[in-house]
Amino acid sequence: MKSILLFAFFTCSACVLSAQTPSFIGDSLDNYIKRGMQEWQIPGLAIAIVKDGQVLLQKGYGVRDINQPGQVDENTLFMIASNSKLFTGTAIAKLEHEKKLSFNDPITRYLPWFRMWDSTTTRLISIRDVLCHRLGTKTFQGDFTFWDSSLPKDSILWKLRYLKPSGTFRQDYGYCNAGFLAAGQVLQQVTGQTWEHYVQENILTPLGMERTFMSTADMQQRANAASPHSNMFSPLTVLPFDRIDNLGPAASMVSNVRDLTRWLRLQLDSGRFESRQFLPWEVLQKTRDANITVNSRRNSNYPIHFVTYGLGLYSADYNGRQIYWHTGGAFGFVSSLCFVPEEKLGIVILTNNDNQSFFEALRYQILDAYLGVPYKDRSRFLQGYAAKTRKETATELTRMQQRVDARNSTPVPLDAYTGDYYNTVYGRIRISRKGTRQLSCSFQHHPDLTATLEYMDNNTFRLTYSNIGFGVFPAVFTLKDGKPETVQIKATDFIEYDAYLFARDPQGLMVK
Repeated sequence: MKSILLFAFFTCSACVLSAQTPSFIGDSLDNYIKRGMQEWQIPGLAIAIVKDGQVLLQKGYGVRDINQPGQVDENTLFMIASNSKLFTGTAIAKLEHEKKLSFNDPITRYLPWFRMWDSTTTRLISIRDVLCHRLGTKTFQGDFTFWDSSLPKDSILWKLRYLKPSGTFRQDYGYCNAGFLAAGQVLQQVTGQTWEHYVQENILTPLGMERTFMSTADMQQRANAASPHSNMFSPLTVLPFDRIDNLGPAASMVSNVRDLTRWLRLQLDSGRFESRQFLPWEVLQKTRDANITVNSRRNSNYPIHFVTYGLGLYSADYNGRQIYWHTGGAFGFVSSLCFVPEEKLGIVILTNNDNQSFFEALRYQILDAYLGVPYKDRSRFLQGYAAKTRKETATELTRMQQRVDARNSTPVPLDAYTGDYYNTVYGRIRISRKGTRQLSCSFQHHPDLTATLEYMDNNTFRLTYSNIGFGVFPAVFTLKDGKPETVQIKATDFIEYDAYLFARDPQGLMVK
């Protein structure tokens, strides 16, 4: 799904140590991980480190599910979310290398009905543009509509025409999951295969990634699969499994650290794997070439001066080395995959709590150890930011509870708020009575999701989603001539930063 970019020895299989192993890795990493998992309330974590062509470490920690027995190991499955994007970028780069398409081909050559907000962008937008987040939209814009929804793939792409950009096309970076979906649909037009089948047949199966899957739909039934957890809006709890196959090329892959070490070894050996040229080096180069600048100012907390984005991959300098990485976030899961070709170093970290930055702190800590950065406890540093956020969230939840407990009367009868409301991007929500003092909200494109609304004051209700991962937020109504006319609905920033304004449409003229 979501990429999370923060500027903000061992008992294991295939474990190799050498005299050049940094002392932190050999002496301290195990305890560092165990302490970090406890401090950040992470049920389970899997990690692998590749160095000089060898798997130095692959190991699991903790449990797959807080309510059921089952230890995490190197084969445990996690949603890797946006770490799916590099597989998509690589597949498109392979087709480009084979002269089956060009990165500069307009999307409308393959999807003639495709439209963006304005005609100029629609005419110019290319395969390269959708793979590097330079469409001019905000980061995550539209994802409340798309994520975990019942919308088919082409319906998601159709709705891109309703996203009014806040930035400038090809100038401003804005992370767009639907862009990668567009690339996947182009791939299907070019090859006659779905994105899922193409990646399986051309990358996963030949590379021997036998426990990597293209779909989230059946993850819950697979053996040795981690469950998603969060403590963002409640005590640590198990969340429903995301179903995000409609955003597949951006986010739907499921894997484990054992398989991902194969992917890392390929990246670190210029497209070779076990002495065979698996992919042309030029294909990997294209995924790494900078297509847009994400940031060009020195970071005050890390030895980084620039960050760029290629095709499903970030690049930066780190204490004099060029590093490549991506993160991934789905409800209850966050992941990180990183490699440093100059050091022949690769790192993959998979976790099953989405409300933590330890997965990033751990990556930085390992990079520090190998790249000669003096030791700083990255986890403790990021805990400072997290503690502030947790306090603010807890304070806001307490205030909303107090406002609900005041049992204020609504300015108009509760039934007046009921009915259908529409948003051009999303479609319809339906608000109904729920008992004597509550309302219920259902969502046209999220059939498994509901929300409970409890009145606080000032035409504002506390909205609590049935999937607590979506959050708890104020829902603010406006009245016109004494009748509710609009309602503003918000979900967690993990999904989308902006709220949606839904309006009544008695004439039935709005897009549904």
